[in-house]
Amino acid sequence: MKIVHVVYSLEMGGAEILVAQLCRLQRANGHDVSVIAYSNLGALGETLVADGIPVLVLGEAPFLKTFRRFWIELRRLQPEVVHCHNPAPTLQAAIPARLSGARCVLSTRHSLVAPPYDMREERAFNFVARFCDWVVGICDATCENLRHTPGAHRDKIVRVYNGVDPVEPAAPAVRPEKRGFTLLFVGRLAPIKSLHTLIRATKLAMPRVPELQLWIVGHGHERQRLEDLVRELGAEDLVTFWGERLDVAGFFSVADAYCMSSTSEGLPMSLLQAMSLGLPAIVTDVGGMAEVVKNAHAGLATPVGDAEAMAEAIVQMAGDERRRVVFQENARTAYGELFTLERMDAAYMELYRRPREKR
Repeated sequence: MKIVHVVYSLEMGGAEILVAQLCRLQRANGHDVSVIAYSNLGALGETLVADGIPVLVLGEAPFLKTFRRFWIELRRLQPEVVHCHNPAPTLQAAIPARLSGARCVLSTRHSLVAPPYDMREERAFNFVARFCDWVVGICDATCENLRHTPGAHRDKIVRVYNGVDPVEPAAPAVRPEKRGFTLLFVGRLAPIKSLHTLIRATKLAMPRVPELQLWIVGHGHERQRLEDLVRELGAEDLVTFWGERLDVAGFFSVADAYCMSSTSEGLPMSLLQAMSLGLPAIVTDVGGMAEVVKNAHAGLATPVGDAEAMAEAIVQMAGDERRRVVFQENARTAYGELFTLERMDAAYMELYRRPREKR
């Protein structure tokens, strides 16, 4: 099967990691896979190219010019499946994909799509979605939100849980050194992640958790503001910023709990990576991450923006080893049953093939 994935860029991010891993698996399964990126190649794009997976970067341009470029390239490639990831790539490529003769066109929404909606964007997305065979939400919460967007095509909305390659335990020699109970966050340093809440919660929990540490792995525009907050709180010995890393196995291998304090979240890759190693989670009660953690009984969920409640969850997690072991076992089990890359790929392959069955 000839498959083209369409993305905004291949910079480091959850959806982009998913696309890169999906491309590799689909190629390993014998499919002809390539990627078209609108903006730039990015670090993940460079790794795909090095692995021999074709990546075409169109370059940013006005909408009509971009639309025409997609039509030209898709007509040249003649894919059977065009898989768009998130709204902008769908707006740009779904109609050209249909005009080029693709047998199946689908769009995955990788975020929570939470209200209040951007009405202009959602109306435009749902107009273009009439040219798609499927609109995929990555958790139940995303699907439910999509069904309430203006002009939604409810009969096309299906859930496919995100999947991710398991994290292999890192060799002791490459593991960061830790001194006490260690919390880990991996991801973009963006306002929506509300990392100031996690930092404040860690500071509040510190008196009751000896040698507590918070590791923040990732890069983003919020880093300077967060570093300023750490200095303001006098928490320089408590919080470590590790920057962006392509290989995060060492951090997952030694951390004691995975933490996310986002104000909005779909189903983050980093959480599933943590679950693959049996890391218990402390998350805010929002979106797919809370859906998964609560349904799997793999951790604790706290109200959004409530640093005191998150601090209490940290104290509970650190102080109750028996409960933590149960969370660890549940996380591993849930990952194996629901969130492997192979399960996600199988669900997408079923959707890719289903239009042919309908016709």
